[in-house]
Amino acid sequence: MPGMDQPMNIFQALLVSHRTQRELSARLLEAKPATDECQRVFEELKAELAAHETAEERCFYVPLMQHDEAMDLSRHGIAEHHEMDEMVEHLEEVDPHAAEWQECCRKLCAKIEHHLTEEEQKFFPQAGEVLTEEQKLSLARDYEAEFTTLRIKQEA
Repeated sequence: MPGMDQPMNIFQALLVSHRTQRELSARLLEAKPATDECQRVFEELKAELAAHETAEERCFYVPLMQHDEAMDLSRHGIAEHHEMDEMVEHLEEVDPHAAEWQECCRKLCAKIEHHLTEEEQKFFPQAGEVLTEEQKLSLARDYEAEFTTLRIKQEA
């Protein structure tokens, strides 16, 4: 992590939410199903995912689509966001006491981990090649502002 006087680039900014998503996924899998704690962690993860996905798409994927070499990975990342959204919606409809809820929860957490790992190992290096240093800093500022705005709206 950069020092206090050194701004984060887009990859470092995205990693902050990636760590939060991993922590919440682990807590969700450890929580006893159909408890208040489990529901609280699920709601927290749902909010984190929604804000991260939207801010990431607006402030990272869309700008990257200007580059031919990043188009396929951008589309793939956005498609995976949509899959995770559908998994979250399905979980909201399933009875938390049913075995299906726990199974769907495991699948969602596995999908989140797959997506984060793929972004970090494949997408970040490729994006790093097409973005200038100034763009990396500028996109981080845009992402952080958008993410914060979205989280504030969720709390309202």
